[in-house]
Amino acid sequence: MADTQEQAYLLGLRLAGRRVVVIGGGVVATRRVPALLAAGADVLLVSPEVTPSLEALATAGRVRWLARRYQPGDCDGAWLVCACGPADANAAAAADADARRTWCVRADDAGASAAWTPASGTSSDVHVGVLSGDPRRSAAIRDAIVAGLGAGTIAARHHRRRQSGVALVGGGPGDPGLITVRGRQLLAEADVVIADRLGPREILSELPSDVEVIDAGKVAYGRAMMQEEINDLLIRHARAGRFVVRLKGGDPFVFGRGGEEMQACLRAGIPVTVVPGVTSAVGVPTAAGVPVTHRGIVQDFHVVEVHVAPGDERSSVDWEALARGTGTLVLLMAVNRLGGVAEALIRLGRPPDTPVTVIADGTMPTQRIMYATLQNVEQRVADEGIQPPAVVVIGEVVAVAAELAKLARDLRPASVAGTPAGDRANQYELTQAGRWKEGA
Repeated sequence: MADTQEQAYLLGLRLAGRRVVVIGGGVVATRRVPALLAAGADVLLVSPEVTPSLEALATAGRVRWLARRYQPGDCDGAWLVCACGPADANAAAAADADARRTWCVRADDAGASAAWTPASGTSSDVHVGVLSGDPRRSAAIRDAIVAGLGAGTIAARHHRRRQSGVALVGGGPGDPGLITVRGRQLLAEADVVIADRLGPREILSELPSDVEVIDAGKVAYGRAMMQEEINDLLIRHARAGRFVVRLKGGDPFVFGRGGEEMQACLRAGIPVTVVPGVTSAVGVPTAAGVPVTHRGIVQDFHVVEVHVAPGDERSSVDWEALARGTGTLVLLMAVNRLGGVAEALIRLGRPPDTPVTVIADGTMPTQRIMYATLQNVEQRVADEGIQPPAVVVIGEVVAVAAELAKLARDLRPASVAGTPAGDRANQYELTQAGRWKEGA
């Protein structure tokens, strides 16, 4: 606070249509006037000279400018005075305002000011003001609060103006740092969260204790909540007046059944908000240093859900076209059918020594990366004991990934490079033809 340690009473002024007099036309006034205009104030600017920004506002008719020094009576009719000019003009304006029982903020002398302007900021519909007596500290505290509200790390649910309906939030591939800012914001508003197993579940611990969390995780070849039951939960809780967040792994509309859930909610008259997420099809390879495209090598990539193996009558994938092409293949849900996929691709035209990488637990601390070729990937997966979830990348970009991994490993300290994780790039080395040669 000020030197007197006097406690200030913080107050939000509703200035729409009310006159505010600003003395001075320099940098401080340039910062204050836009905020006053945003509050709807009728601004009178008194100063012989003003900055170009303020002159532009006056030319546009946004403010009224008296191009002269302050004179007694300029404060008449004002609800608030902002004295941002020379000390003598500020003192005169403050005295006139005090005589009229009008609040005056002096920018040059906090101790002589009847009112103080807090360090302020806005996040969505929240306006934050901080007073500490130290302007830089106040600004730092304000920035931290605004950033926390913006990112959703500060939980502050609306109560008077509640969110309603359902939000389908893409949580990204698993690392809680990869959920979007908008996704975190909506989680902070949730009354009920219905969460997938592959979403960023660590974030759930940040939710207030009164938020109901429902586990809708599907375990491969194990326990699973039926989609119809999930749809029913979304609708039932939303109809009861609760704001429901469906926290999904990856992106809601990339093999996430988000379209089905949105369809069910809209048919039931429930409004739906969709928040995109980082899909594991791209996010996991990228985080592992595997570029799915690379200039001069490949210009296209194809994302395939291998829920059923090639040749299964339920499959709608054109495996022959994928095998004859040169694009990168990104396979999801493929670990337990990888042998059949590799056999089909080789039979239909892909070279047996095509590079393959399998990324298990992508973006998570337990992430594992394995390199192989089409002809031995099934055996390698079995030998390594790799289990879902995992993303498989097939194509020449994997050779680029191995080179990147080796370059990154060479930069690491010996204490790291000597670990099993640091030695993964040595499992295979590149030949001049860009194919694989099994390392020693």
